[in-house]
Amino acid sequence: MLDILLVTFPFFALVLCGYVAARRRLLPLEAIAGLNSFVLFFALPCMLYRFGASTPIAQLLDATAIGVYLLCALVMVGFVVAVSMNRRIGWNDAAFGALVAAFPNTGFMGVPLLVALLGAAAAGPAILTILVDLVVTTSLCIALSRLDGADEHGAAKAARSALKGVALNPMPWAIVLGGLASAFQMRPVEPVMQTLSLLADAASPVALFSIGAVLARSQMLAAQRDAAPMPLRDFVPVAVIKLVVHPVLVLVVGAAAIYLGLPLDKFALTVMVLVAALPSASNVSVLAERFGADTGRIARIILLTTAAAFLTFSGAVALLR
Repeated sequence: MLDILLVTFPFFALVLCGYVAARRRLLPLEAIAGLNSFVLFFALPCMLYRFGASTPIAQLLDATAIGVYLLCALVMVGFVVAVSMNRRIGWNDAAFGALVAAFPNTGFMGVPLLVALLGAAAAGPAILTILVDLVVTTSLCIALSRLDGADEHGAAKAARSALKGVALNPMPWAIVLGGLASAFQMRPVEPVMQTLSLLADAASPVALFSIGAVLARSQMLAAQRDAAPMPLRDFVPVAVIKLVVHPVLVLVVGAAAIYLGLPLDKFALTVMVLVAALPSASNVSVLAERFGADTGRIARIILLTTAAAFLTFSGAVALLR
């Protein structure tokens, strides 16, 4: 266990550094958007491209792995929406609570962390989960969020808007380009490749620092808006579902697929279980704010899962490795 903590500690320490920097105003809150833009549009796409280009194309087109992870994501969304809705929490808040429970922080944290723990082969299965969460899980939850006082056309319009957002997100395109480079054994000329490598190397530390800064900003903004303390039952159960139920569900469904004879590699299943054990994606708070959901609740879930994941994720690695 100690050797695992020695690997995971720097990743979570960088998140803490970003959190402290924003809380202490060493990093102006206005600068956080610039950090996120650098990660999202420059560094992270280069990192995903590099991993995709170095991953065998068969791993990137693993239909069984995609099916298992997608099924678990749909179950998570349906379950969290069902248990969350009450007089205080309608479709909008329940849908984004489901998204924050089903969408791990794979891009900003998971890929570099899993590669550090399990080797470069972990990138392929992790990248598959990013595509599922960006294209399907996010679009579904945004569509569900529009059911508050809206008809089916409102949900359909929201789903189209979400898919448009996916099309403008550089991460899926970076993965696709990396997959094409892997399939056709293409490599950019050396100066271009060196530029991509420099940006890719910057992705992990800046992304982790940015996660902490985003968490601090979300918490500070939520504190300004909240007039009364939020009941623990509104956010703690969702955090527990994210860190415990999600990885267990992926493990059970994946083990069942292997038992039934489906071609699912055990190493790929291990990677997907650990992806599910990651804390919630920090960008969900931005989406929640854009669509008028309770950002205070979402920020609390993300902050709680990120803090607790230092122990829960390390424990999951110790059990599975």
